[in-house]
Amino acid sequence: MLPDLDWPARLAALALALGVVALHGWRAASKDRREYRRFRRYRSTARRQAAMRRWLRESFVLLGGSAVVLIALVHPVVEPLLRAAQALPGVTAVRDAFGSGLGLGLLAGAVLGTAVATAAGIRSARREGGVVMIGDIAALLPRNRPELVIGAGLSVNAGVVEELLFRLAMPALLVLVTGEPLSALLLSALLFGLLHAYQGWAGMAGATAIGLVLTVVYVLSGSILLVIALHVLLDLRTLVLIPAAVYGVHRVPGSVRMPPVLRPLALDDALSELGTETSPET
Repeated sequence: MLPDLDWPARLAALALALGVVALHGWRAASKDRREYRRFRRYRSTARRQAAMRRWLRESFVLLGGSAVVLIALVHPVVEPLLRAAQALPGVTAVRDAFGSGLGLGLLAGAVLGTAVATAAGIRSARREGGVVMIGDIAALLPRNRPELVIGAGLSVNAGVVEELLFRLAMPALLVLVTGEPLSALLLSALLFGLLHAYQGWAGMAGATAIGLVLTVVYVLSGSILLVIALHVLLDLRTLVLIPAAVYGVHRVPGSVRMPPVLRPLALDDALSELGTETSPET
């Protein structure tokens, strides 16, 4: 059962939540955007790797540190919040369905379908010379083997610290302010999207959508480890699988000081190519 706090306690929780939002929101909207604009101009792999390592350290310390501090403060609320969310109208029925054989079959089909679609997408992207990217992330993709290693580190770190912060800690803090689970979970997913402001509006919208999906998975499964694993896999797909499988950056040694720039495929070009392939011959 969620705690019933008096107004002074709610105001204290609100002040703490606003402080966390101000810290990470300011970094995302100002510092991260400014640094990423500078990063996009880098051609030297040494400068790129130095910036990526710095981002890895800062994310681990700031996001991970925020998650640890908040969880230490609000951990008694984490489990009641999850149970309250699972008790929302319709959620119980969906959880019961997924707990049945039908639900497990649908889950296995979704995993298989995702794997097949990913393989087909990689094959198509190789043929077309690039992959469509949602948001301004092309510069972030690794361009040689050493950068792939850092990309893997960024993926694992993001999956762990961001899920601990935005799926566990922040919702548990926000529910102390709102008093009910749905708004707390949704607000935290929106904050997760704001964290990706450096990717532009399209990137923020895509990240928010992913945050909402991960929130749903967390509520339905009740497992933060599953959500962390999904987040890690999504980021590994972007920062390791696509650069290696589509652009072949794993064949570029670290001794190449100026690796080639990876060009995304424009959405208009992809739609045009799709139309060309599906249109009947005349």
